[in-house]
Amino acid sequence: MPYLYTMEDVVLFDGVCNLCNSSVQFIIRHDTKGHFKFSALQSEAGQALLGKFGMDLRKFDSIVLYSNGKYYTNSGAALRIARRLSGLWPLLFYIFYPVPYFIRDAVYLFISRNRYRWFGKQESCMIPTPELRARFL
Repeated sequence: MPYLYTMEDVVLFDGVCNLCNSSVQFIIRHDTKGHFKFSALQSEAGQALLGKFGMDLRKFDSIVLYSNGKYYTNSGAALRIARRLSGLWPLLFYIFYPVPYFIRDAVYLFISRNRYRWFGKQESCMIPTPELRARFL
C-alpha cells in the first residue's frame, strides 16, 4: 500500500466530525508549505494506518499524526501539528508541550467526548475539492 510510505506527515481525523473537519481546513490554510497529508480515520487509508499501529479500528475520538514512522494522538498530535504551521501557531507547541501530558490530554479528551454535541456531525466524510485532492490519501 503506497500511502503507508509517504514522506509527508499524515493527519488522521474523524471524517464525520464538524470540529475535526474545521480543524483540517484550518491546518490546510496555515500549512503554507503543504507539509501535511490527510485521511479520515474511517477511510481505507486511515484504517490501514490505524491497523499498522495496532490501534482500535472503531475508535475515532482522537486526531492521529503519523510522522517519521511513529504515531501521536490527542494533545501530542495537535501540538506537533501546530509546530509545523505558519504564523505564530508554533508557539502553542512551546507553551503547552511542557505541561504534563495527562493534564493536556484530559482537556483534549473532554473536548473530544463532547465534540458531536457542541459542534455536530455529518452523515458522511468530507469530500475534498479538486484542488485539495492531492493532499488526501
